[in-house]
Amino acid sequence: MNAADDFYDFHSVRPDEAPHEMEDVKRLLAANDLELDSQIEIFVVCRHQGTVVACAGLDHCTIKCVAVAEHLRGEALSLRLGSEVVSLAAERGQFHLFLYSPPHNQTLFRGWGFYPLVEVPRQIVLMENSTVAIQRYCDRLREQRRPGVTIGGIVLNANPFTLGHRYLVEQAAAACDWIHLFLVREDASSISYADRFALVAAGVKDIDNLTLHQGSDYIISRATFPGYFLKDKALVDHSWAAIDLLLFREYIAPALGITHRYVGTEPFDLVTNSYNTEMRQWLQQPASPAPPIKVIEVPRISIHGTPVSATEVRRLLARGNFKAIEELVPATTMKFLEQDYPQVVQGA
Repeated sequence: MNAADDFYDFHSVRPDEAPHEMEDVKRLLAANDLELDSQIEIFVVCRHQGTVVACAGLDHCTIKCVAVAEHLRGEALSLRLGSEVVSLAAERGQFHLFLYSPPHNQTLFRGWGFYPLVEVPRQIVLMENSTVAIQRYCDRLREQRRPGVTIGGIVLNANPFTLGHRYLVEQAAAACDWIHLFLVREDASSISYADRFALVAAGVKDIDNLTLHQGSDYIISRATFPGYFLKDKALVDHSWAAIDLLLFREYIAPALGITHRYVGTEPFDLVTNSYNTEMRQWLQQPASPAPPIKVIEVPRISIHGTPVSATEVRRLLARGNFKAIEELVPATTMKFLEQDYPQVVQGA
């Protein structure tokens, strides 16, 4: 460390343990036209002459809320900040990292060793700290490629797996030579990813022309997508959908030969309904050099006039109405909810 570096104090801060210091971080973020992302677990903070002049946050494997005071912006301090946050991530066992940035900051983050994956023009770019990770992932997917003319893809959250999900999968399997089913990997709800995956596996085990894939970092959850530098809520949802769908179109679908994407209609959740609309733009239109993917929207089944959805199941769970739930979910999901969900709620 040279003499100039001695003026800079880099240290880590957990937001819930240092509320006063987080006020300083918020002021720096606001000066950079950014908001604090509530999901950040730990920050790297730099103080210069007692003032917070740089920060970068970690949300698991994603770097967020990067800011440097305007009068100190320059390659040296930014590179040091990048080195510190990447080192902190390594100490926490996170070596494969992502970050989201406005496109005009790509050059800065390339200096950190990050490379662009997909970009929504003039809005946001997703970058990762590897030139080969996405190709290795696609190579693993290619090993599970199946022959056929019509190859379907489905992405589910399945929180929890319902008869509506089952119907969607059945319809796709009947129309396609093979189906590739992906589950969003997140633990942002009371039903864990591991439990959701087990319920889906049990619910589709008799469908022969189907591969169930584990979730991956390349299937983006709305719950973890950063919107702190996008001021318009509608723009946040639009950008999340675009990033997720471009990753699917440009990497996942070509690796597996997916030609069609199947989705259920969404009468309850406005965000999901908007996502379905975005699908037609980002998968079917000339928004990417990758081959287009035909979007097939399957009407949801209804019971007693109410469309079956996980949203409705969760609403009934909150009321403890297991009798009504029994009509909406497979027996395997029902058994889990009756046996395990009360414990999940108690521990939530």
